[in-house]
This record gives sequence, structure tokens and C-alpha cells, in this order.
Amino acid sequence: MGNKSVLVVGGGMSGITAAVEAAEAGCEVFLVEKNSYLGGKVSQINQYFPKMCPPNCGLEINYQRIKKNPKINVLTLAEVESISGEEGNFEATINLKPRYVNENCTGCNKCVEACPAERDDEFNLGLSKTKAIYLAHPFAFPMKYAIDADACQGDSCGKCVEACEYNAIDLKMESKPMKVNVGSIIWATGWKSYDISKLSNYGGGRFVNVISNIAMERMAALTGPNEGKILRPSDKSEPKNIAFVQCAGSRDENHLKTCSSVCCMATLKHVNYVREQYPDANITIYFMDIRAMGKHEDYYQKVIDEKDVNLIKGKPSEIKEVPETNNLLVLAENQFTQEIETLEYDMVVLATGMEPATAEVKVPAELNYDVDGFVIAGPPTPGIYAAGCTRKPGDVATSVQDATAAVLRAIQSTVRR
Repeated sequence: MGNKSVLVVGGGMSGITAAVEAAEAGCEVFLVEKNSYLGGKVSQINQYFPKMCPPNCGLEINYQRIKKNPKINVLTLAEVESISGEEGNFEATINLKPRYVNENCTGCNKCVEACPAERDDEFNLGLSKTKAIYLAHPFAFPMKYAIDADACQGDSCGKCVEACEYNAIDLKMESKPMKVNVGSIIWATGWKSYDISKLSNYGGGRFVNVISNIAMERMAALTGPNEGKILRPSDKSEPKNIAFVQCAGSRDENHLKTCSSVCCMATLKHVNYVREQYPDANITIYFMDIRAMGKHEDYYQKVIDEKDVNLIKGKPSEIKEVPETNNLLVLAENQFTQEIETLEYDMVVLATGMEPATAEVKVPAELNYDVDGFVIAGPPTPGIYAAGCTRKPGDVATSVQDATAAVLRAIQSTVRR
């Protein structure tokens, strides 16, 4: 029998699924995640569509499966630096970055209360602040604090060390390498929301009231920057006239070529978020076409039948800001009326697409990629398999199915040896 251990890179829904399925099939698993917590993008989502339920219950079920399975080795704040060898006998070098918090941590929060330094909250996309020592979010797994070395004042401060009763903080921690020998590798590093600052014609990154769809998720979440209240970033006022722009940077020869498949449904969900908080708000959706196929058709019909929801078929060419109010002027050709219109809004939400993490950070082995950076079939390195949104855009259910299929291939890979 060959080496039945599996390296899973990426701790989002695809990676978690791959890890638990492989371990429950008898494989030893090394699950590597670059963040201080598991869950990936799913942990940032407020609600799933179409049931409109929170994702934390599904994540917690998987976290319990991880806790109860001794075959799963979870390595957070870790990145794979190199891969050598061949199918059935890979050696991977993993860099373990310092958390500065050890296993004694009980999550009492006294360190946070004592810390004087602040940092931008990455989990909330910089829409709020945390202390330099922080818990990424209330449902983080592992439930253990971490220190941002760039924000921490180090030994010159040390207030967190003084406040900790359990000797859980070690400001002298350093990065260290770790080598693992595995039979196969599943690469599931997932996706990131396309950078809105690249959309200069939409004022992304320049106009404060132009936000991404992921930012909308965090605004609507109770654990978000406004404790669940959707507010204009510029003045924290209640938006009453909101535009959603579909395919922002997607299906575009200058940006992402592919359709990300979930953006239309995400926007329909966001319309629900707005309508629940602001029953009288005016909502406009600019679209090329709405892709809500199969079981999602009923959800689509329900949303567009809501009052004051206006659909404009046309992709805006430009968004301008009104300096006095920070309102936005959206210029687009309305293909329904065949007129060029400029309409004013309090806030604009850009439905940015899924850009794979592999567009920026490639797998340290020979693999094939498409024009957007997704790993494509026919790997020149047998034994390494992409899963979930590393391979193609998709929703959570599709990613779970794809990760399970990758596990089957990974197990077969080791058996062949």
C-alpha cells in the first residue's frame, strides 16, 4: 500500500470538505491555511441563498468533525513554499508563521482589553478596526487569538503579556519550516473578490460609497462593522437609493474573462438585505443578463416583484462622484428604452467576480492554468488535484461536490502506487 497521507492546501469550504472526507476514508491529512482561522470566504458571508440562513451552522458541523478526528492536522498561519517528488511520494515544505499566542490561550479577551494598538480589520475588509492582538471573528476556528506583528508595538509595550494570566503570549515566536511527506495533494486555495480599485471607470477604491458585494455581506452581518446595519461608508447614513452593478470586472476582456456564476444570485440576496432594513428604499440593478437558473428561478421572480426594484439592461460605462454629497452618478445605456441615462444614487454595490487565488500565487509545481488563473484539467504533475473555486467558479454546494471528487482522485492516486 502506498503513502495514504494527503496534503490539503486551503481551509475554506472546499479544503475543509476535502480534509474531513479524506480523513474519514482513513488518510492522514495535513490541512494548511494561510489565515489564522478556517472557513475562508464562507465565514464572511452573512446568509446563504435561497434559504437565507447563516453559514456558521454548516461550518460548525465540519469543525466538530475536524476536532473529533485525530487524523487531521490543522496548520493555520501556514503556507506551502515548495513541493518536490512525485505521485505517491511528495515532500512539501510548509512555512509556519508565528501566531505569538500558544496553546494556553483560553479566549478570555483580557489581552485585547489591554492592547493600545489598532489595525484595519481584514475580516471586515478594513471597514472597522481591531486591536493588534485579535480574534478574527466570534466563530473563529481554532478559537485562538493572534497578533499582527505589523501593528504590535512588541516588547516596548508588552501590555498583553502582563494582562494574560495563562502565559499564552510569546512575543519571541518566529517562523519555522515544516516538511511533510504525502502521497497526494489537493489544492483548494479558493478565490478572492476581484479588486475594485482596478475598475477605475467605476471609481473603485476612490469613491467611498462604491463598495464590493463582499463588503455588502459584511455590512449586513451582525458581526460586521455596523453590527448588521447597512450604512453609507462616507457618513454612516441610511441609504435610500442604491444601485447594484452586475459583472463588475467579469465577462470583460480587460479584466476577468469568465462568468463567476454566483454574482447574480448574490445581488438578489443583497436586495433582500436592503429591503428588510429599508422597506421604502429605491433599488436599481444594472445587468447584462440575470443568471438564476433552475431552482433559483422562483427566488429571482420573488425579488424582482418587490416594489421599487428597477432593472436596467445595460452595463454602466462610468460612475462619477458628487463631491458635495459623495453621491454617485451612474452613466449607462438602457437597452430597454435605448436611451443613455445618468442616474444618482446614495451608494453603489459592485458585483465583483471570483478571481482564483492561483491567479496571483501559483502552485509550486507544474500545473496548467486558464487565462484567468484557474487550474485546468490534465495536470502535468500527477497526484496534485485542484478543487472548488481553484478550478472553476461556483457556489458552496458545487464546491463541496468538487472537493469530494478531488478526494476520490487523491485516494486513487495513492492506491495506484
